[in-house]
Amino acid sequence: MALPYDTKRLDDSDEGIAEAARLILAGEPVAVPTETVYGLAADATNADAVAAIYAAKGRPSFNPLIVHVPDLEAARRLGKFDQDALALAADHWPGPLTIVVPRRVDAGIASIVTAGLDSIAIRVPAHPTMRAILAKVGRPLAAPSANASGRISPVRADHVLASLDGRIAAVVDGGKTERGLESTIVAATGGGLRLLRRGPVSIDATEETGDKIEAPGQMSSHYAPGKPLRLDVLTAEPDEFLIGFGPVAGDQSLSASGDPVEAAAHLFDLLHVADRSHQPRIAIAPIPGDGIAAAIRDRLKRAAAPR
Repeated sequence: MALPYDTKRLDDSDEGIAEAARLILAGEPVAVPTETVYGLAADATNADAVAAIYAAKGRPSFNPLIVHVPDLEAARRLGKFDQDALALAADHWPGPLTIVVPRRVDAGIASIVTAGLDSIAIRVPAHPTMRAILAKVGRPLAAPSANASGRISPVRADHVLASLDGRIAAVVDGGKTERGLESTIVAATGGGLRLLRRGPVSIDATEETGDKIEAPGQMSSHYAPGKPLRLDVLTAEPDEFLIGFGPVAGDQSLSASGDPVEAAAHLFDLLHVADRSHQPRIAIAPIPGDGIAAAIRDRLKRAAAPR
């Protein structure tokens, strides 16, 4: 079976950066070097583009993604920074620290990026290539590690191509990354700082040990609706809001054409819609298939688990 892309290896010249920006603005994820590891960058305001990250990586869980921005001013347009968060940003940005803060309602970030949560993970990267692409694109970029799900995080363009060649449009070759370890993640959402993931930056914070999901690198169970959720439903009961897929129309559909990438892009939005509906229960149609379809089923299985 032919792979969908002839993956381009772009250099980090002005021309290469301009081409990477063009592809990202066209909705294509592009692998980009940061000071930590290579990230698979997509327009964080475009749900379909972010869903394409998951399709390229294979069968991941829908964890929140880190949003990369050029500076604190851009970060404050997306999230609410208290004094603790501002102090962290002043001390460590640009750099390999991700700060989780309450998300602004008008942030304009696709819900698939935050996995339906009210918080958002933000980083201001220091790598000149990533910063140049952010400036050229002019939008926040979601960028998990640029590797197939379950593979070792990439620190060279060759590592990206070893698992994603033919599955993404391009990789910008910026040489070996400096740190080679994913960013430290700290939550500043009130009540003191909490360390969610260890990394290159040492922070004096309480280490989080629970199973609440707020950022990448934690357990893969997070946003669940407040109503009971029934899976693999062809016909809803009268008291259920039915989320459709393919031939099952439902009250609203994840994808009328049965496209799992489109379904992933709409998943969290429709779970919120169903949660706010007048029906006391939620039902969802079968979502067959491998890859991202399997990831959606895994996510829904966790959301439907008894709590």
